[in-house]
Amino acid sequence: MKSIALRNYAEGKWVPGSGATAELRSAVTGDVVALTSSQGLDFGAMLRFAREHGGAALRALTFHQRARMLKALVDALTAKKDTLYELSYNTGATKADSWIDIDGGIGTFAVYQGKGRRELPDEHLLIDGDVEALSRGGTFQGLHVYTPLQGVAVHINAFNFPVWGMLEKLAPTLLAGVPAIVKPATATAYLAEAAVRIMIDADVLPRGSLQLIVGPTGDLFEHLTAQDIVSFTGSAATAAKLKSHPVIVREGVRFVAEQDSLNASILGPEATPEAPEFALFVKEVVREMTVKAGQKCTAIRRALAPAPLLDAVQAALVAQLKNVNLGDPREEATRMGALVSLSQREDVRAKIGALERDGSIVCGDPNASPVNEKGAFLQAILLRCERPWDARAVHDVEAFGPVATLMPYNDAADAIALANRGRGSLVMSVFTHDVGFARALVLGSAAFHGRVAFIDRDSAKESTGHGSPMPHLVHGGPGRAGGGEEMGGIRGVKHYMQRTALQGHPRVLSAVVKRYIAGMPTQDAEQHPFRRKFHDLPIGYQLKTKAREITLEDIEHFARFTGDTFYAHMDEAAAKANPLFGGRVAHGYLILAFAAGLFVDPDPGPVLANYGLDNLRFVKPVKPGDAIQVALTVKDKTLRKPDQGEVRWDVVVTNRDGETVAAYDLLTMNAA
Repeated sequence: MKSIALRNYAEGKWVPGSGATAELRSAVTGDVVALTSSQGLDFGAMLRFAREHGGAALRALTFHQRARMLKALVDALTAKKDTLYELSYNTGATKADSWIDIDGGIGTFAVYQGKGRRELPDEHLLIDGDVEALSRGGTFQGLHVYTPLQGVAVHINAFNFPVWGMLEKLAPTLLAGVPAIVKPATATAYLAEAAVRIMIDADVLPRGSLQLIVGPTGDLFEHLTAQDIVSFTGSAATAAKLKSHPVIVREGVRFVAEQDSLNASILGPEATPEAPEFALFVKEVVREMTVKAGQKCTAIRRALAPAPLLDAVQAALVAQLKNVNLGDPREEATRMGALVSLSQREDVRAKIGALERDGSIVCGDPNASPVNEKGAFLQAILLRCERPWDARAVHDVEAFGPVATLMPYNDAADAIALANRGRGSLVMSVFTHDVGFARALVLGSAAFHGRVAFIDRDSAKESTGHGSPMPHLVHGGPGRAGGGEEMGGIRGVKHYMQRTALQGHPRVLSAVVKRYIAGMPTQDAEQHPFRRKFHDLPIGYQLKTKAREITLEDIEHFARFTGDTFYAHMDEAAAKANPLFGGRVAHGYLILAFAAGLFVDPDPGPVLANYGLDNLRFVKPVKPGDAIQVALTVKDKTLRKPDQGEVRWDVVVTNRDGETVAAYDLLTMNAA
């Protein structure tokens, strides 16, 4: 096989490294597959280029424009993913392993582009929470907003997922409007470089928004500022070294770490060999040991089973592990491929030696050289620790390969204590049908884990399993797992933004955030708002309706018509005894219906549909003989399609005395 000369992508150009190159070898055959170097790069210039060109261009785009950019990258990567699959075999990954990495990474981009268009505004900043009243008269108020950091995100990725690990960081970063410099792990940099080439060739990224370093980072950290952020995946030792870099400390550079994790999986006390959860647990432990040859930050390292079931669990695990076909990942029959390199295999062997201080190997031979001598193949190794309460290595040492330790526990408190001995993990899974046991584990152990997955007979068919981080949920964990968070839906986007408190008059705040805020000047509607198209509706455009009296006959008719004959509407004596009402009152939904009748324009027009209410509150009861009036104000607008936009209306319903009786946001889809 001819080796590839990898290139860096710096300052908008593909640049070869100068000087000596590092040889990257196939994990399967030992052949050199790529040569790489980052010597000669001007790292300070790369950061400046990202800030001045990439950052400025990204910030000029709205969230929706950035989301559409992600969608174009999804299409480009999907069209050429076969190239990535072919390269991935050299990492030791089977086709199934590569699916997690490549299609999983593309899928993460797809989730974020969808969330960006659905959950974020077509705007340049993001409002966080509600407006806070800071003065009695309402002329001084406050609210929080998120704006993109005006620096660079430096992504330092691990070798095990060169595509997914890169894309799951890039998706929220680019959506936030921040440029990135990607530094893949050298061992599998050829796969990351190929993915970056596809994205650059798609010609949708602004210049400077994505750069690539395929070797050491030199003096990159010396040029970081307080507006930059470093997102790291790797060992705790390396994380500690980078986190304590003088510039990181001096400048207060944000540092997100995902590092070592001794993840636990627990079999419930009720899950005997006849229970579905027993088989599910065994299957999942075997899968987590063998997928990616155990080179997953979320892989199960500690398998906890009730003490009386330990022998049965061991027998079931050994039986399945012996049937795992280890071999060339290109062969269809292969279930587990190689470790990423010979040096990684030696590291795992050394860690197994340390684990043997607390237990004994019950399946596999770490010193065997299966398949071929030049490949980094290792059998799946299962250890058994009889006394995990007195052990240290099993709760301290992570063998980053196809290795797990089986151990007993006595009761829920014992399981909690053992799970927590890992001092923080990315994920804990629990295989139980006992909801009481599940709750006890959450209360006792959730603080030690970034994610807790409950898998049982009811969820197993659709479950994504123990080891699959989903872009919708947080990926990260406390303590030894690094204390960081990635993904988590829109939460992940906010990691690359600054939250700022704004204070001022509602007129000023509204102009800044482009949203109606009570107290700002409004524009009286000279034309009914429902007769105006999306683009012709200014923020603050307001319709005040005439009043309508609500009679006792209205209330009784509404009760009979809807079937809602709750005593507060129909029984004067019972309603009078209620401390909240003091007599019969109108239905809340009657108030909503009458309010709509006051502000709705009946003719066909730009309003295509009313599709919901948000933040509905009934503030004060309305009694027979009182009258209601509505103020309908354009609060916010988001273009959803070229010819359609969502309008959010602020609706305030008041009584005859001007007191608010109900308030809510009305959502309509309007023709643009």
